[in-house]
Amino acid sequence: MALQTLSQKSQPRAEHDLGLLRDMIRIRRFEEKCAELYSASKIRGFLHLYIGEEAVAVGAMGALGPDDNLVATYREHGHALIRGVPATSILAEMYGKQEGCSRGRGGSMHIFDAAHRFYGGNAIVGGGLPIAVGLALADKLQGRSQVTACFFGEGAVAEGEFHECMNLAALWKLPVLFCCENNLYAMGTALKRSESETDLCLKASSYEIPAWPVDGMDVTACEEAAKRAALAVRAGDGPCFLEFRTYRFRAHSMFDPQLYREKQEIEEWKKRDPIELYQNRLREQGTLSDADLKGIEDESAAEVAKAVEFAEAGTWEPIEDLTRFVYSDKTNP
Repeated sequence: MALQTLSQKSQPRAEHDLGLLRDMIRIRRFEEKCAELYSASKIRGFLHLYIGEEAVAVGAMGALGPDDNLVATYREHGHALIRGVPATSILAEMYGKQEGCSRGRGGSMHIFDAAHRFYGGNAIVGGGLPIAVGLALADKLQGRSQVTACFFGEGAVAEGEFHECMNLAALWKLPVLFCCENNLYAMGTALKRSESETDLCLKASSYEIPAWPVDGMDVTACEEAAKRAALAVRAGDGPCFLEFRTYRFRAHSMFDPQLYREKQEIEEWKKRDPIELYQNRLREQGTLSDADLKGIEDESAAEVAKAVEFAEAGTWEPIEDLTRFVYSDKTNP
């Protein structure tokens, strides 16, 4: 632990609290660098940033163990980082280098790392839902105790597969923790303009699934809700649904001029920046000092710098390999 002042505080609560802050800052600094690299044409294709929503991934994933499964969306860099996928591997993937976790073939939207049970990174809205239900079904049939956590946006709730997955997960009492990240906009369409029923917990509970809303800008609230829900799922009570009410500070993607929302609305939400809120709370309770914060920022900067160096030094896949993996090749995995 590089934070020297930690030794002066009660352990392990202080260490845990600072860990939550550190992970949120890691995501924020990594993505800020990604935006910079994208503008420099180092990262191609699409790039969807998670900035503003960090409390959800950091808080919720504290409820998972290393054997649990995780399925995410195309806004998944933060989830992958917190899951333990190295920043070097993630950024190399976004560069398109073969040292990336998906050999550079997936890019930003398809981060995948089976060793960390991180099953995407799915570009299709709601596409991770049936994957999560399938993983949970396999665990249940084979008598394993794993939980599968599935993150998705509120736009997925309007998709048919959401309802199919809610129905089957409830019917078969599958161990799935459904984590809806409601940032109010499905790409450029506001929730209230696309769905007749905007109470997402009501939709989930109509399938007899326990569901409750969570303040997605409060990392502690996210953590407590996820732990409570995961405990019930792991006990065999069937799926749970959490609606994390959050907000993305950046546009839907780097190509988005975001003409669909007022700047004043964005500024109002930034007053509830999850990192600043949590920093202030830790300072008030005496857990965070200037030295702690500098240590966290220095660690994050070093991690990002190492990732950039690794990605820059990565190699492009040889042209003669481009047709590999188009079909399954069990003799040459």
